[in-house]
Amino acid sequence: MGFVDPHRSGDLRLLASVRARDEEAFAELVRRYSATMVRLAQLTVGTRAVAEEVVQEAWIGVLKGIDRFEGRSSLKTWIFRILLNKANTRAAREAGSIPFSAMDGGHPDPDEPSVAPDRFLGPESEWAGHWASSPLRLEDLPEERLLAGETLSCIAATLATLPPAQRAVVTMRDVQGWSSEDVCEVLGLSASNQRVLLHRGRSKIRAALEAHLEEA
Repeated sequence: MGFVDPHRSGDLRLLASVRARDEEAFAELVRRYSATMVRLAQLTVGTRAVAEEVVQEAWIGVLKGIDRFEGRSSLKTWIFRILLNKANTRAAREAGSIPFSAMDGGHPDPDEPSVAPDRFLGPESEWAGHWASSPLRLEDLPEERLLAGETLSCIAATLATLPPAQRAVVTMRDVQGWSSEDVCEVLGLSASNQRVLLHRGRSKIRAALEAHLEEA
């Protein structure tokens, strides 16, 4: 077995126990990651029912491949790479589904603006290119307002409308707390494209949140 970095692989004792076919250790892995795996798979295959089937296939793949895991990435990243491979294979067979590998994840549209053009003054204005209205400073708002049910619903609804690659990156980074390195490895993105997708997704959510809070 190759070198395993304990800071990346997480719980090495859990890994050893799974390799020893400890059922409780495997059940702990399932409890730890399955919910997140379903959400990520659903971004690729479209429906929760199919996503749950893909997750089951991924766990079978984990059990079959656990003895060959060399620790070149964290155990979590390795598991999610298996998941995404299973999801892409399933999506290719499902009508109307698009494998993540065929989305815009690897090559974001360079012409897509990060901020909607109508947020800026037009060429007829003396201040062309400047903000039409200053962006709302979310950090100045009371925490209870940002965490209100309607505000969180607005964020969730806007997240669901993002292009698949942006949605996957924002979900993994901002909802699930993944590092940029792990997101790049699991989704097969370059660091620069990951940053572009994250920035564009966050900008769209921020714009929707601004509109919601101004209406409120």
